[in-house]
Amino acid sequence: MTEPAARPPYGRGDASAVRTKAEKPLSAVVASSVTEPLPTEGTWGACRFCGVAVPAGASRCPMCGAADPIPAAGLASAPRRVRRRVQLTGFLRSVIVIAVVAGLAYTLVATVLAGPPNVADPLTTTGTYAIGPGNYTVISGDITGGDYVIGNWTSVAPPGMNVGVVVYNSSNWAWFTTGSGVPGSQWNNTPTYSGEIVFSALYTDTYYFVFSNPLPTSTHLTIAVYVATEYYSNSANDGFD
Repeated sequence: MTEPAARPPYGRGDASAVRTKAEKPLSAVVASSVTEPLPTEGTWGACRFCGVAVPAGASRCPMCGAADPIPAAGLASAPRRVRRRVQLTGFLRSVIVIAVVAGLAYTLVATVLAGPPNVADPLTTTGTYAIGPGNYTVISGDITGGDYVIGNWTSVAPPGMNVGVVVYNSSNWAWFTTGSGVPGSQWNNTPTYSGEIVFSALYTDTYYFVFSNPLPTSTHLTIAVYVATEYYSNSANDGFD
């Protein structure tokens, strides 16, 4: 009687009789590695000459007209110099966009900080006017009720010649220019060679400062008059009408 063969110790014995965890074959490991997804069909490519972005499916660069732009899927395999050109172009575009945005922001901030521009009022003037005999010159502008205009005038050539100074509102001016009836006035200075203007508007309207040469046309004498006026805003009464 033969003795039964001894059982091998636990965990030892014929390798074919021992079950171990199955290992993935090398091909499976390689197949499971992550790969970059290919660009979609609508992704833009790039011009191989100037590097600018080119719409998908375009046969020429819309910027420089070069043919055969590089499709999006071929950018990774393009020559190194081409890839550098594309990267440089994109960088420059970004710099330009940033510079434009920064410039606009600076202009906007500077404008806000500077406030509204100071525009000279038409009733703030300085000048010398040549007025022919029987003629006049006029300085006009809107005056808000409660605001006022001050100034002065002097006849400079020939010196000492009298001139008339009258202030009309819009209704007075219409009468004055049509010659119908007596226009009346808001402020009147009898002819004199020099004087001061101090006029305050009781209500908002357009006012006309008329400087006239009272000599008859037969004298053929032109008078040069120096005039200086300045508009002042009376903030305490601004809008009074």
